[in-house]
Amino acid sequence: MESPSVTVNGRTVPLGAVAPHTSALDWLRGVGLTGAKEGCAEGECGACSVLLARPGISTPTEWTPLNACLMPAASLDGQEVVTAEGLGSAEDLHPVQREMAVRGGSQCGYCTPGFVCSMAAEYYRPGRCARGDQGAAAREDHHDGEHGPNGFDLHALSGNLCRCTGYRPIRDAAYALGAPDQDDRYAARTHEAPPAPRATRVAREDAEFARPGDLEETFALLADRPDAALVAGSTDWGVEVNLRGTRAALTVAIDRLPELRTFEVTDEHVEIGAALSLTEVERRLDGRVPLLAQMFPQFASRLIRNGATVGGNLGTGSPIGDTPPALLALDAVVVLASADGEREVPLADYFTGYRQTVRRADELIRAVRLPLPLAGLTAFHKIAKRRFDDISSVAVGFALDVEDGVVRRARIGLGGVAATPIRALRTEEALTGQPWREDVVRRAAEVLTQEGTPLDDHRASAAYRSAMLGQSLLKLHAESTSPQEVPA
Repeated sequence: MESPSVTVNGRTVPLGAVAPHTSALDWLRGVGLTGAKEGCAEGECGACSVLLARPGISTPTEWTPLNACLMPAASLDGQEVVTAEGLGSAEDLHPVQREMAVRGGSQCGYCTPGFVCSMAAEYYRPGRCARGDQGAAAREDHHDGEHGPNGFDLHALSGNLCRCTGYRPIRDAAYALGAPDQDDRYAARTHEAPPAPRATRVAREDAEFARPGDLEETFALLADRPDAALVAGSTDWGVEVNLRGTRAALTVAIDRLPELRTFEVTDEHVEIGAALSLTEVERRLDGRVPLLAQMFPQFASRLIRNGATVGGNLGTGSPIGDTPPALLALDAVVVLASADGEREVPLADYFTGYRQTVRRADELIRAVRLPLPLAGLTAFHKIAKRRFDDISSVAVGFALDVEDGVVRRARIGLGGVAATPIRALRTEEALTGQPWREDVVRRAAEVLTQEGTPLDDHRASAAYRSAMLGQSLLKLHAESTSPQEVPA
């Protein structure tokens, strides 16, 4: 096995005797790259953003911004990282750095390197300038109309927070960026093969980090160490380590296992590999599942979605994850794999208690399957204190088949109102076979307010959560029956 090392800003740097729970941010700062900062230590502020070379969809490699505070440093073995220092220098500024400077996008400077990395990733996004060439029409089909005339998606910066300059000059800098020059080395890198995953084993301070080479090796590790913590995007792992001091005896990274990165669309189902990031899933689906297309922009920020996975969101068993309500409404099936083979579990039967599931210690989530055809009327409603980049107070996924004005089938997934994500079974029953009419929906909405066992906490009161459930169904009906506006 090769000595652990990382390519950082074009130079090979030994990882050294890094502790398994050391974050990539702490390691980078330890080797003198102090541009990336720690602001929140939980992936909300983006001050720690760096670029990683990851497998692309339309090009072999894409520059992907990620929160360095959440990633284990050991997971960088064999990978390529670019920090704000590597993009340019004081003598030779990168175009992103230059625009941020001349347009006043930086004041105190604490968050600036993170903004620069996220902005650079969007600068190099395949197809960005082609979209920008379409002008205003190119912006109208985006979910929030936030594409600039150069095709820049401002939501690429949704995980980066500024508290002194304000966002207008930052936006101006983003919208001023043209196409990369022909001799741009980072643009050229996207047309080469991405770094290959490398099996890694690091042990220090009574803890270990392992990146298995294949699924068989992973199952062997789980058989020997059932207490192992499985990580993919590390968006939950990093928070546990940074804020709660959690120190698993063995951390096993499964994010690059090919068997967990499948994506398939057949006549019967859509299969989504458990280790695909939410950004990868969103781009591969390309709107094919409208309910998920509504959910993705509301799931944390782009920085988090670049790491977070469907498997990880289900694996934590959290009652406030955003994917479970949507997947419950879609009748999703979880594919669990072990050395003995695979088994399929309906997601409605997967959760057994608070952060508890039917997954055994020797199993991992290999994929999620969505049966086809999809329901005709779907929606994802998230109630939170902020429109984006926030944790749900309540999340609701709707999937209804309405034919000739009658609800033939209803599936409603709920999050944030019980110890687990749940199906609103009584409300589904109240709707099925009934006309999709306001009086019927109002009665069903009353039933929906009684679903679950919501609690009072710092995000919302139980009464508010219950009220929002009923309002959510009324909103769905109003939106689905209101006359469509005809463009002038």
